[in-house]
Amino acid sequence: MDHFDRVLGGMFASLLAGFLLGYFSVIPFLTGLFGGSLLATIFLWDAIIRNPPVPSEELRYSAAIVVWHCCLFVTLVAV
Repeated sequence: MDHFDRVLGGMFASLLAGFLLGYFSVIPFLTGLFGGSLLATIFLWDAIIRNPPVPSEELRYSAAIVVWHCCLFVTLVAV
């Protein structure tokens, strides 16, 4: 199992935990899902910033970071 396999597993588990927390508890569904995505962002940060699989000077590298955080911001505003 590679480092990035564990990162993907952590991201999936975070999103699943947020989904389940929002679905089965008194926490609103979107709030639970948003919390899971915030936790998944930590795993994404580890994969992209701390241990990038490609050189960090690539344009796609920067674009992926910007797109992820824009989507997270839009979700925050929507909640």
